[in-house]
Amino acid sequence: MSFYRNEPKVLDELKTGVLLVNLGTPEAATTSAVRKYLKEFLWDRRVVEFPRALWWIILNGLILNTRPSKSAGAYQKIWTQHGSPLKVITEKLADKLSLAVNARLGSKYVVQYAMRYGQPSMPDVMQSLQAQGVSKLLVLPLYPQYSATTTASVSDAVFAELMHWRRVPELRTITSYATDPAYIAAIASSITQYWDINGRAQRLLFSFHSIPQAYIDKGDIYHSECMNTIREVVSVLDLPESAWSVAFQSRLGRQKWVQPYTDKTLIKWAQEGLESVDVVCPGFSIDCLETLEEINQENRAYFVNNGGSRYSYIPALNDSEDHVNCMLTILEKYLVGWD
Repeated sequence: MSFYRNEPKVLDELKTGVLLVNLGTPEAATTSAVRKYLKEFLWDRRVVEFPRALWWIILNGLILNTRPSKSAGAYQKIWTQHGSPLKVITEKLADKLSLAVNARLGSKYVVQYAMRYGQPSMPDVMQSLQAQGVSKLLVLPLYPQYSATTTASVSDAVFAELMHWRRVPELRTITSYATDPAYIAAIASSITQYWDINGRAQRLLFSFHSIPQAYIDKGDIYHSECMNTIREVVSVLDLPESAWSVAFQSRLGRQKWVQPYTDKTLIKWAQEGLESVDVVCPGFSIDCLETLEEINQENRAYFVNNGGSRYSYIPALNDSEDHVNCMLTILEKYLVGWD
């Protein structure tokens, strides 16, 4: 048996593939489905850098026996009749972007999405692109700010799959769009549109997913990427320093993570007498468990229960027209002239 997988027949027209990659989601809001998802996610060396033997014991002996049921409960609060919001909206974005790319650039482009963890898996989607005659592949991780824990992990998975291909396509990866003008404009527009409809709170909080401080100390540029995004958005919105702040959410374990922490910041503000706050999460391209449950529900309770009056979450860009146009503009820079 050959080591390499069977190659498709040579097609008359070679195509360029665009692979959108999001983090992933369980297939169902059940303890067993969440356990399967977390096992894959938390075993990634990019996500958790503990020595493998020690981490295997912690993961399988403790975390996977306690965390899945709690996380399943959180997923149940946001689950829709069509499934996981992250997956449903990512699929809608991919479909809309496919139509936009083909309308603007032509029919030789094939746009599909995959999840880094869970389904549809990156190997399966990449093999689908291969079967369609893709000779060039542009990978766009849906993480605006680069981190080894996210963007680099996508690259790992891409190269791991390509190890099995006899014909490796020309490859490009968009590793960051943290300060791309189209992305900054889309984020700023989403904030102003929300304010136009709902009014504006006393303070705007930018909340990003946190990562262990040790990763930053080792050279991960994620924190700098987040701050660069904020500086650009604040500049477009012309906000004074007193009107906004930044914090980081979703820490795990006892080690120090990038600070300040979102939950502690909101509690402190409420106790100090701040009455209203708007929260936006520019690190999330699509709404998911961490925005819909942790930010919009859990952190809302922290703020209100400690004296705050008005708490508003400004949704992610999701499959909005602004997001589609933003992604199309970014893709054009890499696709046009790639002949």
